[in-house]
Amino acid sequence: MTDSILARCEAKGLRITGQRRTIARVIGAADDHPDVATLHARAAAIDPRISIATVYRTVKLFEEAGILDRLEFGDGRARYEDKLREHHDHLIDLATGEVIEFVDPEIEALQDRIAARLGYRLEGHRLELYGTRLPRPKG
Repeated sequence: MTDSILARCEAKGLRITGQRRTIARVIGAADDHPDVATLHARAAAIDPRISIATVYRTVKLFEEAGILDRLEFGDGRARYEDKLREHHDHLIDLATGEVIEFVDPEIEALQDRIAARLGYRLEGHRLELYGTRLPRPKG
């Protein structure tokens, strides 16, 4: 995914500095939904000269260029993922903040049917479910 992020940056005419390259590499390697502080920690572990302000500016630039998706899960932190990442939905654990990715063919088909019934062809969607873990049955 890193090459894809860098290739898309270059295709959009964005200047790729060494620090932006590192940040793109960190985003491309993420299998979670990091916020700016997490991205900064990961990038600074590679290049300690990268400031949090640089990460903020780079993330904003990548988002405005359509390279990153900004996600808000109700905890006051914006999180990011590669816009071209395989489609998935999210279940957010309200107690722990854990974000679980899932794909459900029945949900996908239902959304298509609803859009068609309303006279639309679905071009995309974002589904976020919020919940708390059920207690495990005793016994």
